[in-house]
Amino acid sequence: MEVFSRSDIGLVRKENQDSCSFSVISSSCVWAVVCDGMGGAKGGKTASSTAVEFITEFLNKNYSEKMDEEELSALLIDAVDGANSEVYKKAMEDVELTGMGTTCDLVFIRNSIVHVVHVGDSRTYSIRGGKILQITEDHSVVQEMVKRGELTPEQAQNHPNKNFITRALGINQTLHLDYIEADFQYGDVLLICSDGLSNCVTTADIVKTVHENRGVLLIDTLIELAKIGGGSDNITATVIY
Repeated sequence: MEVFSRSDIGLVRKENQDSCSFSVISSSCVWAVVCDGMGGAKGGKTASSTAVEFITEFLNKNYSEKMDEEELSALLIDAVDGANSEVYKKAMEDVELTGMGTTCDLVFIRNSIVHVVHVGDSRTYSIRGGKILQITEDHSVVQEMVKRGELTPEQAQNHPNKNFITRALGINQTLHLDYIEADFQYGDVLLICSDGLSNCVTTADIVKTVHENRGVLLIDTLIELAKIGGGSDNITATVIY
């Protein structure tokens, strides 16, 4: 298994408040995390980088190949919960960081199982056989409107409130997160991205790009497409296959 990842400031923002990290543990075991920070000039970057650093250190220290699936899922949830506490603590200690938070998509693949811990509107997609599946569900105001039937998915894509999220890591002492499991087959491509990519590149273009490119070229092409689509936010993309 291979992982390729890149984060780009985009065309409009003055600072990149996205953060990402990954590790290849073995040929059949990898993990990656993408966080998109929010909360002012100082807060967003601090929130995302704090979360990614905590999760990276926590997994490196506590993961064991001897863990069964239940123990692994508990470890991943503990990693994100711990990151939440760390970001919240920093926000309480520094008035300039008050209200900061971050999205978080932590993806861990071992053998044929994908584990995802998800908060916010960063996304994890699975591309298989020319089809794309969004594994995560956005925690956003617009997604709630779609679920209530007030908007179609197409209307949601261009809604002015699309960036208003309903859950974020670091905002409260306790965190409401999604834990998801999916299957992984040889030939699958997983894409973890911030909304700077998903808001600017259609799923059809994602599938086409994944089909035509591999490795660093795949990541670079996805980011270039997001810039062509406006580049209005920071852009982070991580692919696993």
